[in-house]
Amino acid sequence: MYPNLVIRPALESDVDALADLVARLKRLNGEFDPLLKPAENLLSVSKEYVKSKLASTSSVVLVAEIDGKIVGVVIGDVEDRLFYEPRMAGVIKEFYILPEFRRRGLGKRMMNEIMDALRKKGAQMIMADFPALNEIAIEFYKKMNFRPIESIYAKEM
Repeated sequence: MYPNLVIRPALESDVDALADLVARLKRLNGEFDPLLKPAENLLSVSKEYVKSKLASTSSVVLVAEIDGKIVGVVIGDVEDRLFYEPRMAGVIKEFYILPEFRRRGLGKRMMNEIMDALRKKGAQMIMADFPALNEIAIEFYKKMNFRPIESIYAKEM
């Protein structure tokens, strides 16, 4: 593991670094499916998105920092599943770790931290939102004891 690892809530001063990580994630998603092709203004959209999540009382934004460098981000929201029990779900919306820092337990540590933070905000269950063709994410979440509960199908018009 990493001796100088800190997982902490994101700060306003982290916005540029986090926008870069979110943009990297969206570019990666585009590799899985052409319907996930990133927008032309991806970096500016990512920056505004991160700012909105930092300002939201229902969101949690955590960073992984090693020796002062931000190497990962995880963003989750608490959502009301109005028609279902348990009603309050923590939904992992974005999760990205720089490739050179993967496969050493950092992802599991970040997930445990965000699940705890979302639980403290009222989440009674945790869900993850990611591209259906991302086999790496599927295997990761299976190892974390997640299972599929919904599917979204799309058709380009």
